[in-house]
Amino acid sequence: MEFTIEKELFVKALQKIQGIVEKRNTMPILSNVLIEAGEETLTFTATDLEVGMKSTYTANVISKGRITLSAKKLYEIIRELPDEQIRLVTKDNDWVDISCGKAKFTIVGLSPDEFPFFPKISEDSFITLKSDVLSRMIEQTSYAICHDETKYNLNGILFKISREEEQQILRLVATDGHRLCVAEQGINDVDIEMLEKGVIFPKKGIFELKKLCDEEQSDILLGFIDNSVAVIKGNTTVVMRLVDGEFPDYTRVIPVGNNREIYVGRELFLHSLKRMAILSSEKFKGIKFDIENGMMEISSSNPELGEAREELEVRYEGERITTRFNARYLIDVLNVLDGEEILLLLRDEMSPAILKPANSTEFLSVVMPMRL
Repeated sequence: MEFTIEKELFVKALQKIQGIVEKRNTMPILSNVLIEAGEETLTFTATDLEVGMKSTYTANVISKGRITLSAKKLYEIIRELPDEQIRLVTKDNDWVDISCGKAKFTIVGLSPDEFPFFPKISEDSFITLKSDVLSRMIEQTSYAICHDETKYNLNGILFKISREEEQQILRLVATDGHRLCVAEQGINDVDIEMLEKGVIFPKKGIFELKKLCDEEQSDILLGFIDNSVAVIKGNTTVVMRLVDGEFPDYTRVIPVGNNREIYVGRELFLHSLKRMAILSSEKFKGIKFDIENGMMEISSSNPELGEAREELEVRYEGERITTRFNARYLIDVLNVLDGEEILLLLRDEMSPAILKPANSTEFLSVVMPMRL
């Protein structure tokens, strides 16, 4: 195999797969990238057996072939080469010569025959989503993914389609047991049974999907093969194994009867919470809320550091209510929302709160209270 390629394109291709390759080195081949030279294209493939990525780029192919090389080392080498054309030539016994300008490297690879199979994808039953819409929905939910490996069915985001009032709605749901986030978007009619039941995208795959969405604004295709999902955008395909488990019924977690409506400016609320969190306990970030007509007092105290309080003007009419929440959970929600005003829905001191934009129904978050 022999080819030449622009450095910028080579770096881009290798940078893209760095998050995929296996870091623990349980199987050496999984730390490698498979490079395949076709007629006028190079294909780069990486996998950790749970998430795989394949990208294709144009290059000057002198002779076809395939090889696997350490993804990390190859990236480090190519990144530091001069901004000129790079030539890569394979030799006997899976050794490779890389040259650029006056710099020359000879590195050892592994046989491409050992590399795991990457499934062939047909685009028959795919749904099409705008990448900026999907990116926003992932951003609004991914921070609530559970990181406790024993709760494997919560280690990802639920994708589910349902029909409401003549329209299909795609919902993304994440929870870690302390908070729950739901983002939704109307989509064109599709008939995919797996999505109607609901499927769980794995945590690692979600972050690769988010990076793919953020690269440039274009359509993203989602399709399903057996127990995996394929994501296609431009010249890149990502295949991830779905989480094998039952996601809890999130509709039962969303409280009903939260009839105390508090409207507050998002920026005002966010920065006040950040100030109060400075003096709250490092571990629990507990902040106390005292709310009465037209006013919300937020306070925090820490025996080792001191105490802080701040009053905010809010739109609220009703009985006084006192409650306590983890400031970090509220800050996470406010950081991913737009809009000038937030609606906080409460019922009583010990009931979960609902937090949502005042002027939109496409997102809500449920946050459990802390004991007073």
